[in-house]
Amino acid sequence: MVQKARVGEVIIAESATTQRLDGYVYFPPETVRWDLLEDSPRTSVCHWKGVASYYDVVLDGERLPAAAWTYRSPSPAAEGIRGHVAFWHGVKVEKVST
Repeated sequence: MVQKARVGEVIIAESATTQRLDGYVYFPPETVRWDLLEDSPRTSVCHWKGVASYYDVVLDGERLPAAAWTYRSPSPAAEGIRGHVAFWHGVKVEKVST
């Protein structure tokens, strides 16, 4: 099963090898359209995953603040999602049959 993250008709990430953790889908970094993401100053701390770094999704002049995040240096318990990217706040993540 392929997972896609999109805003409208624009695909931001697409992969058959995502990971689900805490209800969110994490996309491998090589499957993400990095040209649509800009660093955000926002961070957050998860008591077991570590510090999350956020990205704004920027598309056709529209900015979705902190709509994507990653764990660049996760705790050992979350090592499997190192560098993977998850989405929310205006980005739709869906399963697509191939």
